[in-house]
Amino acid sequence: MAIEAGTRRDQLVERYRARTRRSGELFERAMAALPGGSTRTTVFAPPYPPYVEAGSAARVRDVDGNEYLDLLNNYTSLILGHAHPAVTAAVERQLRRGSAFAAPTETEIALAEEIRSRLPSVELLRFTNSGTEATMLALRAARAATGRDLVARFERSYHGTHDQVSGDRRGIPAAVGALILDLPWNDPDGIERTLAGREAETAAIIVEPIQGAGGLRPAEPAFLRFLREYTAAQGILLVFDEIISFRVAPGGVQGRFGIRPDVTTLGKIIGGGHPLAAFGGSAEVMDRFDARRPDALPHGGTFNGHPIAAAAGLATLRELTPAAYAHLAALGSRLAQGVRARAAAAGLDDRLAVTQDASLFEVSLGDVDANRDLFLGLLIEGFWVAPRGMGAISTPMTESDVDAVADAAVRVAASILERTV
Repeated sequence: MAIEAGTRRDQLVERYRARTRRSGELFERAMAALPGGSTRTTVFAPPYPPYVEAGSAARVRDVDGNEYLDLLNNYTSLILGHAHPAVTAAVERQLRRGSAFAAPTETEIALAEEIRSRLPSVELLRFTNSGTEATMLALRAARAATGRDLVARFERSYHGTHDQVSGDRRGIPAAVGALILDLPWNDPDGIERTLAGREAETAAIIVEPIQGAGGLRPAEPAFLRFLREYTAAQGILLVFDEIISFRVAPGGVQGRFGIRPDVTTLGKIIGGGHPLAAFGGSAEVMDRFDARRPDALPHGGTFNGHPIAAAAGLATLRELTPAAYAHLAALGSRLAQGVRARAAAAGLDDRLAVTQDASLFEVSLGDVDANRDLFLGLLIEGFWVAPRGMGAISTPMTESDVDAVADAAVRVAASILERTV
């Protein structure tokens, strides 16, 4: 007789609690000071998250002494893994010189130059502290450049938590929501229908070339090219949110396919594990932030271009050689092929799905509850992905690491589905 889903989940939770007692105690302590015991919604998963004590290379250790292969890498941002020697050395050097100043530093120039060398579409850029700020300011720049108010985004998109793009409209004035249009994914005809008659009101279309939070969904190259042609014809700015997808190639998705957006937002890997993001684009758009202009758009921020984050980001990008990208892509492909082959051999290919693009991947059992069980089961076995099954490979990982992930994913899925491997 198959074990019912509720009983199965109870068993997983019991096993998890037994090996993470100290994390459970810290979560209870956190509940008294933080709503829901957390200051970051995305890191919570029932019954509570593991509390991390340390990380090195591709692995982290929680406060209970459990070791995990870290396949989440702070939601794709640690492309070199934890405590990479070059990044650590750069941070230490800057820390000894001072952590922050009410002044620019040479390091922020060097990082901006490195980014510009990889993204021809980014003629000028500005740094922010988070991807949320980057997309917020990118859309403000688009509205200022076009004199239009509407912004179009895609179903299941994620561009941060500010009012203009939040998928959850609670607490957001209806008037703000009225300035956002939702577009169908990978559907040129649907886009034209949705924007018909409103083209002249639309300032920007913002798109993730590879959706993350909405399920790992790479856009078709032809679809991205359609967006470029359509927006150019309508006087609409095209904003590429490459905060996640910049890790897939030296020039992100835009470099891979030779597409030049008007504005690009960046984050995650450009901070080398520290809070830093950016938005940039054509000089015509970005010049509006030039403080020498009497009509300059305001953009302050106590920690914009933070020296330590800039040093970490610069050290990270310098490690990302063509060989490093090839290594990451090969491991990603090996992982996806390994999961598919093992799932087929176990008769699970009708349920266990894997999506992959370069170093990004997602494993899924097709529904929220089953995916949460998969996440918890993988944690118990020592593999850390996002609760929705997304992961990102880092440079310290090896073929044996990704083979172990493929083995575990099929083994855990079979246990959840009550099938024999």
